[in-house]
Amino acid sequence: MKAFNTFDAELRRNLLILFTAGLLFWSSLASLLPTLPLYIQDVGASKQQIGIVMGSFAIGLLLFRSMLGRLADERSRKIVLLIGTIVVAIAPFGYLAFKSIPLLILVRIFHGISLAAFTTGYSALVADLAPIENRGEIISYMSLTSPIGLAIGPALGGYLEATSGYAALFLVSAELGFAAFLCTLQIPNPPVNKQGQVESNNSKFWQILGSPRVRVPAVVMLLVGLVIGAVHTFVSLFIKSTGVDLNAGLFFTAAALSSFILRLFAGRASDRLGRGLFITFGIFCYGLSSLMLWQANSAIAFLLAAIIEGCGGGTMFSMITTMMADRSLPQERGRIFAICIAGFDLGIAIAAPLLGSIAEQVGYRNMFGYCAVLTFLALLIFLTQSSKDLRNSLRFALGRAPDAYALKKI
Repeated sequence: MKAFNTFDAELRRNLLILFTAGLLFWSSLASLLPTLPLYIQDVGASKQQIGIVMGSFAIGLLLFRSMLGRLADERSRKIVLLIGTIVVAIAPFGYLAFKSIPLLILVRIFHGISLAAFTTGYSALVADLAPIENRGEIISYMSLTSPIGLAIGPALGGYLEATSGYAALFLVSAELGFAAFLCTLQIPNPPVNKQGQVESNNSKFWQILGSPRVRVPAVVMLLVGLVIGAVHTFVSLFIKSTGVDLNAGLFFTAAALSSFILRLFAGRASDRLGRGLFITFGIFCYGLSSLMLWQANSAIAFLLAAIIEGCGGGTMFSMITTMMADRSLPQERGRIFAICIAGFDLGIAIAAPLLGSIAEQVGYRNMFGYCAVLTFLALLIFLTQSSKDLRNSLRFALGRAPDAYALKKI
């Protein structure tokens, strides 16, 4: 937290408001993680239909992420943040109003726009504000909104569902989203960096994605997105099917707490040791967590898997965000983030229907065995393709060399 003391009072105030908005946003979104699959099941959906409805969230991400990234670059980060908070406040009422599977799919798609908008605007704005020498530390601290929200939200959602029912759950989720909207309104609209914007705006989606600085992180995010999509969609149902006495909300809370602890240290360390080492560690943790879920048969085993998964999330996501900030110009940063994270969105979109079908055939347990294979494939790709050649890729991924694609003075 030492870096915050070097900022002027106005910047600290804006970061605090932004942090609060992020915390409320993630708490709203996360309150439905352990409960929405159970709600859809209660409506009468099959395992595969549950997967389709939950996975539809990522369709909203995929359809709108790139457009919102461009809007963040051409207009402002604040507009995109406001869109995200408005959508997250409205979407819970849709779950409450509609019971049919097709309509729930449409609501879930709409809900996905919230994450596409908020995370794109939030990441770009924080990267703009963070000094280069403390970029990893500031981004890591500001990204704490996600694990804290993922700790509060599922526990709150599980409690509300158990004690007050789904109506109270969806109402509180909407109220949290509206509070995030009110916070976002107080953030001054930062100026758009016009320097070089015309040339940067001519860069098309496939042109940016084809660039080696973006392509490999996007592929890694795709594979990890498949795994995270499977966990978020099916772990509640898996725990229930095993008969283990564990509130599924506690799984997400344990993951969020370990993610929180790792982020306190990883960001500052990455400013000294480089981003690659921490990304490698994060991917490995996701693989180990999947292996543990494959073998889990007790509450302790599930919670250990959650803690290890949280370690992965606590390092990989904030470090990939920081790495892409290092690799991008301010006037293209919204689109760079949007396109890289689109790999994750696609993984989420594919995960629920694809792995839901696999779960129908081999069961939830063996499905998580497939997830372990996917994460270790992502690890292999990052170790061998993250820089300009195999040797430099290995050295960067193990913290032995700087990022060859980083723009040092941006």
